[in-house]
Amino acid sequence: MQIENLNLNYGAVAPEIIAAVTGVISMLVDALSPKGARKTNAVISLVGLVLALLAVVRLEPSGSYFGGMVTTDPVRVFFSVIILLVAIIAVLLAGQFLRDEGLPPGEFFTLIMFATTGMLLLASAGDLVTVFLGLEIASITTYVMAGYRRYDVRANESSLKYFLLGSFSTAFMLYGMALTYGATGNTNIAAIRAIIGEGRVEHPALLLIGAAMMLVGFGFKIASAPFHLWTPDVYEGAPTIVTGFMGTGPKAAVFAAFLRVFADGFNVTASPIGAQLQSTWISAVAVIAVLTMTIGNVIAISQKNIKRMLAYSSIAHAGYALVGFVTGDFAPVAFYMLAYSIMSLGAFAVIQLLARAGDQKTEIADYAGIGFETPALSFSLAIFLLSLGGIPPTAGFMSKFFVFKTTWDAAPHYRWLVIAAVVNSIISIYYYLYPIVVMFFRPLAPGFIKPRIATMTTVALILTLVGTFYLGLLPNRLMNALGQGQKAVAIQPRLGDR
Repeated sequence: MQIENLNLNYGAVAPEIIAAVTGVISMLVDALSPKGARKTNAVISLVGLVLALLAVVRLEPSGSYFGGMVTTDPVRVFFSVIILLVAIIAVLLAGQFLRDEGLPPGEFFTLIMFATTGMLLLASAGDLVTVFLGLEIASITTYVMAGYRRYDVRANESSLKYFLLGSFSTAFMLYGMALTYGATGNTNIAAIRAIIGEGRVEHPALLLIGAAMMLVGFGFKIASAPFHLWTPDVYEGAPTIVTGFMGTGPKAAVFAAFLRVFADGFNVTASPIGAQLQSTWISAVAVIAVLTMTIGNVIAISQKNIKRMLAYSSIAHAGYALVGFVTGDFAPVAFYMLAYSIMSLGAFAVIQLLARAGDQKTEIADYAGIGFETPALSFSLAIFLLSLGGIPPTAGFMSKFFVFKTTWDAAPHYRWLVIAAVVNSIISIYYYLYPIVVMFFRPLAPGFIKPRIATMTTVALILTLVGTFYLGLLPNRLMNALGQGQKAVAIQPRLGDR
């Protein structure tokens, strides 16, 4: 490819550049500060994330750059906004966590920024190579963050398990990409779609196997069944703030790449192999969605540790989001991931405060009777849990309604999937209500001490509460914007459909 055909545009990767440079600056500030610079690093990180958010908003409506490696479209914009909002809330929460734990601040803020860089790359990926690079950058940083509490055996175990199983799933992903390249002779997602649509796949069996292996890789990263086994142990052992961060931002980023590869690259029926591939992966995703919802909700009922309970809740929510895949639209999935990220981060923020340094108080029984002892935290946690359960008028209800209604209307053959999702949502109400009952209707547990809430933590809680109610009460503006974005994606010329 000639250099003039690469379409180099550094403005198209401005968010990633800003996030990476901010991470480097954070490292330098920490190295030059004899006592560490927790507040300075937090401010630097927040400024960098806000600038990256402004750069995302100013992106061109559509385009392909760097030889198709990076693409700009509504999918990238919406998911990048989700990723940056998650990172901003994580930075707001990090200050009190690092102070209470007595951990070095520079590395932590740097890891958040580099993880954000990888996630932004995933959202902007127009090529399988970019998908892999973004996935690895985001994964390696979260492996380290999971074990950031170095003196804690549980955190070390969490990090090691995540690393070993993550490496195994990465091998599946990479091998699937290699087989897809062998079948189509290209790694660019738009080009792969064109080749499939024109029936120029030289080795159809390789393409089907490659897609299956990538499905396994993506399934691990979003914690869908039966690739979810790492999730409870990693969520329980990692520091609570890390659990909240890696259960939202990276998951949203992987969903963006998942949508781009499967709902775009592999969603073409203009040729026999394309129709076979589309039918196969949609059926597989539907089955995985039912398994994921059911396993997550059923096992969550028996959990006594609130972090493990939310781990299985996260698995179930991955299943709900997968319901939106059968339509091939990104809008319901994007809205769902935004709502889930906000309410899940809010829940983990409260748990971080109640659990104390070292996550000493993470059993549900530890929260007995605290409802009116610390009403700000207990009522906030109750709101987030009710939202996760899908109770109106919260973001959780509206996000489920959007996904289920879209799938019911657009995919009549998969209405059974919507029914299964609704039944699972009803089942989940039990374990979301249990901690609320313990907090407000049980006697106070001995030795309870009211936690002190830092200013930045208060800001993070307010943002998540406002987001939870705003998306539940006034979702129309965002839904309309997502609908317009979906139309823009749909009318873009696709070579495979010509």
